[in-house]
Amino acid sequence: MPQPRIHRDTAANRPDGTSRAHAIRAAALELFTQRGYQATTMADIGAAVGVRGPSLYKHVSSKQALLAQIMIGTMDALLTAHRTAVAGTEDPAERLRRATEAHVRYHARHRLEAFVGNREIRSLEEPHSTAVLDRRDTYEKAFRELVEAGVAAGRFHVASARLASYAILDLGMGVAVWYREDGELTEDQIVYQYGDFALLLVGAG
Repeated sequence: MPQPRIHRDTAANRPDGTSRAHAIRAAALELFTQRGYQATTMADIGAAVGVRGPSLYKHVSSKQALLAQIMIGTMDALLTAHRTAVAGTEDPAERLRRATEAHVRYHARHRLEAFVGNREIRSLEEPHSTAVLDRRDTYEKAFRELVEAGVAAGRFHVASARLASYAILDLGMGVAVWYREDGELTEDQIVYQYGDFALLLVGAG
C-alpha cells in the first residue's frame, strides 16, 4: 500500500469538540497506516492536527483507545452495512450478492481502516481485542449462514460453507490493497463483478 499523506483537517482548528475528535482519529488512522501502531506516538498524532500536550488528552484518553475506536468502528460499520444489504429479499443468491457488494464497496472506500484492521489486531489490548474478534466472528458467521442457506435451498454447491465465506471475505480485503479511484474500472464495476465472483465461488445455480 502506498504511503498515505497526512491530511491536516481544518476541522481540528474548530471549537467543536466532535470535529476535533474526528480530526484526531483521522490523523491516527493515517499514521498507524504509514508508520505502524507501535512506531506512532501521541505526540505524532497531536502534531498532525496541531494539538499539543494536555490538550490532546481532552479528546482521547490514549493511543490504545484510538486504535480500539478505529477497529471497533470498522467492524460495526461492516456489520451494519451487511444487515442493510440483505434486508428486503429472501433469495439466497441475491442476498449473497448484496452482502458481497456491500463488503467490497466498504473496503474500496475505507482502505486505511482495512489495512490497520488487518495489521494491528495484535496491538489491541483487552478488552478491545475480544471486542474486535467477537465482531469479526459475527461477521464471518453472517456470510457463512448465507452460504448455508443457499446450500440448503439447493442453490449453492460447496463442500465447506466456512471456507467459502473466508474466500468471499478475502475478496474485499484484497480490493483494499490495490483499488484506486483513478484506476481502469469504476467502483461500481468492481463491486458488481465481485458479486459475480462470490456466486461463482459457491457454485450458484
